[in-house]
Amino acid sequence: MKILILGGSKFLGRAYVLEALARGYEVTTFNRGVSRADQPGVEAVHGDRTSQADLEKLVAGRRWDAVVDTSGQQPHDVARAAGLLRDHADHYTFISSIHAFSDWPAAPVDESSPTHPCPADTPPDQPPGNPLKAGCERALLTEFGARSLLLNCGLLIGPHEPVGRLPWWLERIAAGGRVLAPGNPDRPMQLIDARDFAAFGLDLLERGETGRYITTGPAGRDTYGDFLGHCIRATGSDAELVWTDDNTLLAADVGPWVELPLWTPDLPDWHGTWQADSSRALAAGLNSRPLAETVRDTWAWLQETGPGEESWAQGDLPLGIAREKERKILDQAR
Repeated sequence: MKILILGGSKFLGRAYVLEALARGYEVTTFNRGVSRADQPGVEAVHGDRTSQADLEKLVAGRRWDAVVDTSGQQPHDVARAAGLLRDHADHYTFISSIHAFSDWPAAPVDESSPTHPCPADTPPDQPPGNPLKAGCERALLTEFGARSLLLNCGLLIGPHEPVGRLPWWLERIAAGGRVLAPGNPDRPMQLIDARDFAAFGLDLLERGETGRYITTGPAGRDTYGDFLGHCIRATGSDAELVWTDDNTLLAADVGPWVELPLWTPDLPDWHGTWQADSSRALAAGLNSRPLAETVRDTWAWLQETGPGEESWAQGDLPLGIAREKERKILDQAR
């Protein structure tokens, strides 16, 4: 197969590229060429997807069996790319997000759940926001039609994760000592390795599947206690987890999700976070490797490459609780 990957140098795009090359595909990547190196073996075309001229240069004289769009964030940009690629590819996979669903994370969602009412013709250069992914979906369907595949990804982890939720926890636990562990250790989580996501996405692409799949790990398989326990074992740390209830953390003004990464307190706004229905994807062959394997591989990557020059962050928000604030809460708990 000949495949075009919009993106292809970071995390999920990188996972798609490596899996596609391993399957013997001819892979073209299209990105700006500024954030990460292109993978050996691809035809690397550099350009900006917001530029009409760059996109026209990309498609000139080329045709692919399929497109995988891992970088679409603005409906306007997705519409432009899909419109140009309509006559140059047979199939288009768009990597959307579970954030596209208007009820999430307050309530469980499935493929039939409503999405945010963001229109396909949303003007360009909107400030980042969850509704934009729903607009991107509508833009693709408007321009590319029934040959489209939408994958609503859940929480992606694994080696090369740029946000750093799992890496932050690995580094904190590797430092040892008493570690502030949030909430209930039996609280379920729902995580998926980016490599498993990419493999499943290419399986669907090979079969010509269309429509929508919520693509995340099986609900209820892993818990927060499992997650942090795997971090201790992977790092060989002497860390002591001090499980601290939600109310204590909220009273101490600890920010859910970001300040203690992936912590979701037992509040109505968070009830559906780890309850997305991925049964359709599982029935279609989604394989989710053991969480322990992903944690081990991510720690091995961190040991090999180091944390890099930038701090872990979700958008403009730095990840992780300050050590002084953590010590104060731990001392009070003692």
